[in-house]
Amino acid sequence: MTDFEPVIGLEVHAQLRTATKIFCGCPTTFGAPPNTNVCPVCLGLPGVLPVLNRTAVEYAVKAAVATGCRVNPRSLFARKNYFYPDLPKGYQISMYEQPLAEKGSVPIELEEPGGGERRKAIGLIRIHMEEDAGKLVHEGMPDSGTRSYVDFNRSGVPLIEIVSAPDISSPEEAHAYLTRLRSILVYLEVCDGNMEEGSLRCDANVSVRPRGAAAFGTRVEIKNLNSFRNVVRAIEYEIERQAEAVRSGGKVVQETRLFDADRGVTEPMRSKEEAMDYRYFPEPDLPPLLVETPWVEKIRVSLPELPAQRRERFAGALGLPPRDAAFLAADRPLADFFEEAARAAGNPRAAANWISSELIGRLNAARRGIAASPVRPSSIGALIRLIDDGTISGKIAKTVFDEMFESGAEPGAIVAARGLVQISDEGAILAAVDRVIAENPSQVETYRKGKAAALGWFVGQVMKATGGKASPAVVNRILKERLQG
Repeated sequence: MTDFEPVIGLEVHAQLRTATKIFCGCPTTFGAPPNTNVCPVCLGLPGVLPVLNRTAVEYAVKAAVATGCRVNPRSLFARKNYFYPDLPKGYQISMYEQPLAEKGSVPIELEEPGGGERRKAIGLIRIHMEEDAGKLVHEGMPDSGTRSYVDFNRSGVPLIEIVSAPDISSPEEAHAYLTRLRSILVYLEVCDGNMEEGSLRCDANVSVRPRGAAAFGTRVEIKNLNSFRNVVRAIEYEIERQAEAVRSGGKVVQETRLFDADRGVTEPMRSKEEAMDYRYFPEPDLPPLLVETPWVEKIRVSLPELPAQRRERFAGALGLPPRDAAFLAADRPLADFFEEAARAAGNPRAAANWISSELIGRLNAARRGIAASPVRPSSIGALIRLIDDGTISGKIAKTVFDEMFESGAEPGAIVAARGLVQISDEGAILAAVDRVIAENPSQVETYRKGKAAALGWFVGQVMKATGGKASPAVVNRILKERLQG
């Protein structure tokens, strides 16, 4: 698609992790029986008045400050009018002309095909607060076709909508941006980031234009993308669909589309609404939201170290390779786990290797998160110290780690119980080396004729003869001396 370039912006809806809804005291618990977390306020019954949840405002300000936005001292809630079965009031309380925050950015990094890294900042137009709608549940009935039900438990749950600038130039950049944004929100503990439960939802605005052109093409919105993979797939499909339409002399229609994940295509949903269609006006039941500067500054100094900062520290101060640093810093529980293991080991790179290559693979296979790891960070540190002080070899350490994962036992106890202490006694190793050399004269001749790779074969035989317990460093040194002598 070298003749066209995409222009992409994302609208991300993040559910705030408050205990109660944004304008009433109903719980926000996910998975409750339908229509049990409801009251007259979130059902929009006549005569009720909304009362703003202060914690929701605090969480929204945290997200704004962490993404470099300017928090407006005065913002207004507005009524966004539209009819849909899951919207009990016939309008949604949102923000329009005066949002909570504006003009921030989210940094992303992308690997270049030939190696290296490209960095880019994706601008944010605004962050505003709003209430969520309910949820429609569609069920097929054998006697009378499909029936639809409405669950209002989600109605009134607090959201922030984070609107990016049209700075995203590829599906890969969209994925990197969404990944980093989710990581920031989870680090802040203002959103759990669970896309499967709907805590994080994404709408993508996509257009194409001839490469190098200044004017934007006609924009199409793709609604309710619920996974990182589907965001990428939907954008890829939509870019090609629009480019093909323009190439063939047709036009791209401004509309809202849905992504069919099974077929990998987008399909028309409705014509695209504009602001006038929603008939916005200030919410008469809520006063202006006034956010004082001292409160914003108090929130700013309370922020944790964020993913980009932690990534830089892991790569700089701890000396991790950029890819390892990015992987470990992306998730706060994983980053905390790594830091504790690195302190216990006194060897950050070894801790990173054991976590990335051994622990995460086993956790993924067992469908567990890092919080459910049977291996503690201190245990990884203890295992690395056993390797570094020569008590066990790296090969034995993997056997020990297998048992640590299965039983949760400490590495020192496993080594002692199974007699796995590494043999460093040169006399014992020398005897094993001489025996292997005596039994394999042809291999000795091969090595002495210049085939240096044969040394690895001898090392393997000596390790086998010692039950894998011999110190590899001592084995290598003695073998070289005996084979060359």
